[in-house]
Amino acid sequence: MTCYPTYLECIDIEQLLEDYPLDDTFLQRFQQMSRAQLVELQNQRFMQVVERAWQIPFYQRIWGEAGVTPHDIQSLQDIEKLPLISKSDIMASVEQFPPFGDFHGLDDIPRSQRPPVVFHTTSGTTGTPQPLLFGPKSREIQSLLVARSYRFMGLPAAATIQSCYGHGMVNGGHYIREAITHYTNSILLTAGTGIETRSIQQVQLMKTFGVNVLVGFVDYIMRLADEARAQGLEPGKDICIDMIIGHFGMESRQAIADAWGNPKTFDWYGVGDTGCIAAEGPDNDGMYVWEDAHYLELLDPNDNSPVSPGMPGNMVVTCLYKDDVYPIIRFNTCDISEEIVGANQFNLPFRRIRGFMGRSDNMVKLRGINIYPQAIGPILSAMPDFIGEYVCEVVRDATGRDDLIVHIEVANTENTKDSLVERYRTLLKQKLGVMVQVRLHGAGQLASLTQVDVKQKPIRLIDNRSVDVKSTE
Repeated sequence: MTCYPTYLECIDIEQLLEDYPLDDTFLQRFQQMSRAQLVELQNQRFMQVVERAWQIPFYQRIWGEAGVTPHDIQSLQDIEKLPLISKSDIMASVEQFPPFGDFHGLDDIPRSQRPPVVFHTTSGTTGTPQPLLFGPKSREIQSLLVARSYRFMGLPAAATIQSCYGHGMVNGGHYIREAITHYTNSILLTAGTGIETRSIQQVQLMKTFGVNVLVGFVDYIMRLADEARAQGLEPGKDICIDMIIGHFGMESRQAIADAWGNPKTFDWYGVGDTGCIAAEGPDNDGMYVWEDAHYLELLDPNDNSPVSPGMPGNMVVTCLYKDDVYPIIRFNTCDISEEIVGANQFNLPFRRIRGFMGRSDNMVKLRGINIYPQAIGPILSAMPDFIGEYVCEVVRDATGRDDLIVHIEVANTENTKDSLVERYRTLLKQKLGVMVQVRLHGAGQLASLTQVDVKQKPIRLIDNRSVDVKSTE
């Protein structure tokens, strides 16, 4: 009989909760901690992760090619000596060492001694799915950080939560399920996306089981409010939601609060590789970066230099807890955010960020103006006719001139369509600084383009400038 370790044998849960506390223990630990003490803790965990990374061929190769030696990295202050990595580096590893790449650190461990791994992939929307591997320790900390976020926001005891995150091979729905079932006492309904559980059924689940908390991407949660009304149910009266915990980015949270009877709304941020990086607290004053678990850099997308506090930059993440499987050091998310400068209400030593503001690799440059598709939604929300869905289309004419068409779902206003188009064009010109085209559509008519009913993250940009059409979430 072959012997090998089990998942639970690889976790010291008491130590894990001691190192990454929840609730009052979390506040007591960090409200008493100075910034210098936090940096000292970060440094200790950083060096453990770096030590592990030097054992892995992926980092040996990338750091070696950059001329970095183990002696060069003596503390967290030396992190800028290390090159950035990105999804393209991970996929190059997979191509060179199929099917899992050489970035995870499992190949040199005898099979009988390998820890269990949790395996997922990215969605593969823009190409081959990226493999994601998690060891038991880092997987549990990743889930715990989501639960810390929810509990910090004020998740009530014994809540009934409906999750609209997708399942299948993607990470999202699975680690949300683990966070809630392992680190809260809530009842969880794993409804998933609209393709996993049809929207009409999702609304019925909420009504039948008394769901009071919704989690997921807010575009689809907004869609569910429309579906509830189509069934003759009034959100806030027939379905009483106390909290919506989603990914608002730059979307209007007032619009979704109005749609669901004015529940509390909270934003958080993370990516598939790293898990939860930052989350709002009950003060709704920016996202607190979980700096006991992550070291976050905000870098200029053009030259990777640090930006000044309060200026937007790419979020580059080092996971300070991933010293088992797939260490993540200086991972460029290509997601844009900015630091919120000033003291916070809870006297925590953590920095705060504004949240997801767009993607640097999803930016459209039009007549010298940088446009982030995710920033269009909040602008459109100022118009009473706008009903929440839009998609940007980039086109190029025969002369090589680029143009942006903003497709917008609006209420039935056929009688004033021409004047309404002009009002939207004027608004976008004022806010963006450049004229764009506008196309108006009725409710639900953009669903085939945005795929809001079937995707966790709806498509907001369609690039038709080349023969190969590229859609970006």
